[in-house]
Amino acid sequence: MPHVTFVHGIGNKPPADQLLGIWERSLAYDGGFDLGTRGVTSTMVYWADVMYPEPAEAELEGTEEVPAAEQTEVDLEWRPNLPDRESSFVEKLAIDLGVDEADTRAPAEEEIGVEFERIPLPHWLKQRLMASLLRDVHHYLFDAVHSPRPGERYRVQEEIRSRMIESLESGSRRPGPHVVVSHSMGTVIAYDALKRVNDCPPVDALITIGSPLARQEIPDEFQPEWTAETGYPSERLNGPWINVFDHFDPVVGSMPHVKRFYMKDGQETVLDLNEQNWGKWRHNISKYLRGPELRKHLNDLLS
Repeated sequence: MPHVTFVHGIGNKPPADQLLGIWERSLAYDGGFDLGTRGVTSTMVYWADVMYPEPAEAELEGTEEVPAAEQTEVDLEWRPNLPDRESSFVEKLAIDLGVDEADTRAPAEEEIGVEFERIPLPHWLKQRLMASLLRDVHHYLFDAVHSPRPGERYRVQEEIRSRMIESLESGSRRPGPHVVVSHSMGTVIAYDALKRVNDCPPVDALITIGSPLARQEIPDEFQPEWTAETGYPSERLNGPWINVFDHFDPVVGSMPHVKRFYMKDGQETVLDLNEQNWGKWRHNISKYLRGPELRKHLNDLLS
C-alpha cells in the first residue's frame, strides 16, 4: 500500500490529527487527489509543539488571508549573545529574509519571468512571518535548547529529527512506494534527515514545497555532508526529487530553484516546478496542494 509522510512548515499549527486532515482535504479538494479512496495511507511529522506553547485553533482552509496562527509574533530575545558562528549565520539570513531591514525592491519582471504581484503582502506581516522562519531554521540547524512551556525543554534538532525518523520508519514498513511531501521549514527537516542521518530509512521520492533550501546560508550549514555537486540525497532517496514553488512565496524568495545547489554527481537532477497560487499569502499549503501539476506528479509517484 502506498504511503505519504507529510512534514509541515513554519508557524503554529492545529493539533496533529486536525492538521493531517487539512492537508488531506486540500489535496482532494475539487476532484483532486483523494488519498483514502486510492488506498494511500499518510502520517504527519508534527513539530509545532516543540516551538509553540499550545496548538492553534483550526481556521477556514484555503482563505485569502494569512491564518492567525501563522501571524504569531515571535520573540527574538534569543538572538543576542549567540556564539560568533551562529550570530554570523543569523545576521546574514535575517538580511536575506528581510527581517532586519525594509525590503523596498520589487523583483524585476525579467528576473522572475512572470507578471508583478498585484496584491503584495504587507511588509510588517512579511517581517513577522520571516522572523518565525529565522528562529525555526536557526534553532533546528544549531540544535538550540528551547522551552515552549514551563517544565519542558527540547534540543530542537534532536527532538524533531527523532520524530522524523520514527515517522519514516513507520512508512518504510509498508509495501510502498513511500513519498515524503514537505513544506516550508519542513523541507529543511526532510532534507537533513535524508542527507545527514545515517540510520534514516530510504524513501522512494521527495516533494519539497515552498522551500527555503536555495537560500545559500542554509545549505552551507549542511556541510560537510553537503556540497552543491553532491547535494542530492541519493544515499537515502531512491527516486525523484520534485521542488514546487510560487515566485511570490516570501519563504522561497528570489531563489526558487534548488537544482543548482543539490546536484547528483555534478548533474542537475531536481525537477523545479513553478506552480503559481493566488492572493496575498502564496506560502499557504492548502493552495499549493490544489495545484494540478503537484497533484499530477504525486499521482505518478504513488502509482
